[in-house]
Amino acid sequence: MSRAKGFISFEGIEGSGKSTQVKCLAEYFRSRGQKVIDTVEPGGTGIGEKIRELLLEPQNHMEPLTELLLYYASRAQHVREVIYPAILDDTIVITDRFSDSTVAYQGYARGIDLKLLSRLNEIVNPDLKPFLTFMLDLDVEEGLKRNRMASKKDRFELETVEFHNRVRNGFLQIASEEPERVKVIDASRSPDEISRDIVKVIEEQWR
Repeated sequence: MSRAKGFISFEGIEGSGKSTQVKCLAEYFRSRGQKVIDTVEPGGTGIGEKIRELLLEPQNHMEPLTELLLYYASRAQHVREVIYPAILDDTIVITDRFSDSTVAYQGYARGIDLKLLSRLNEIVNPDLKPFLTFMLDLDVEEGLKRNRMASKKDRFELETVEFHNRVRNGFLQIASEEPERVKVIDASRSPDEISRDIVKVIEEQWR
């Protein structure tokens, strides 16, 4: 699967500050006169937002396979309605989560076969992989604490610390397997410090 120039993803555990850094990087590109959109998964489209509500609503208890297929349904719409057209229009796309989150959450944390995820990935987003992925790494308990302080509560906030540690370890495993694409960023620091590190990577690799 080829890495798409102009496509950047942010990954990380709950509370790692992805949405903040997505906005910061989008502003960085806009300040340099480049076309850019920022988006999110699950979501990014009308259909995706409805699926997001189903996935994150705390009262919705669902089977892991149901959860997995809903994520892929949202991504199928997102890729075809938003991401592909933007890339073809020479617009930079920055997304808060993409396929690595599915591998970390549904694969490493839920225990769904990674080979199945790979096959579904080939169907849903063929020939599409981010050119760069920023994995914002943070201690799990600190991330959950941040979300509690922000009064954020969804289905994943209710999972155990052990579950979130499996997610974090899954992300770190992905990063170790694809170091050229996935850049691990220490998310325990201030947003400005994190943003500076991200911009440094962009300036070194965005040619």
